[in-house]
Amino acid sequence: MRALIQRVRQAAVRIDGRVKSSIAGGLLVFVGVEAADGEEDIAWLTGKIARLRIFDDECGVMNLDVKQTAGEVLVVSQFTLQASVRKGNRPSYVKAAPEAVSRPLYERFVAVLSGELGREVLTGEFGADMAVELCNDGPVTIWMDSKNRE
Repeated sequence: MRALIQRVRQAAVRIDGRVKSSIAGGLLVFVGVEAADGEEDIAWLTGKIARLRIFDDECGVMNLDVKQTAGEVLVVSQFTLQASVRKGNRPSYVKAAPEAVSRPLYERFVAVLSGELGREVLTGEFGADMAVELCNDGPVTIWMDSKNRE
């Protein structure tokens, strides 16, 4: 499971021109599911995201997590995070899980992250053609791969 986490001042997901979800500030999390992913990947990744200290404290040091700042979280499914460009210039998505596997894992990811944070996590719409709008805060962008935990 891979995630791209962006600290944002605001973010929104539009589908067919209508706002599906929006946040005023916090984290925008893109999640890509691999066929080999499972509960261990979800637990590791959601725990890291919930405790990721990338928000400034009173001294201007990135020392606070999203829960401590009462920031919101918007999670968007993004199978293209599983892309490989090792050969040629056209990305290969063979590692991306098919919908029958990825949808339940994505939904479980959202539920576990909501539990970690103690509040609802907003989402896009799985499989939809989404327009994602964001205003980076920093910018601060983190990439995580549950298979490469170094």
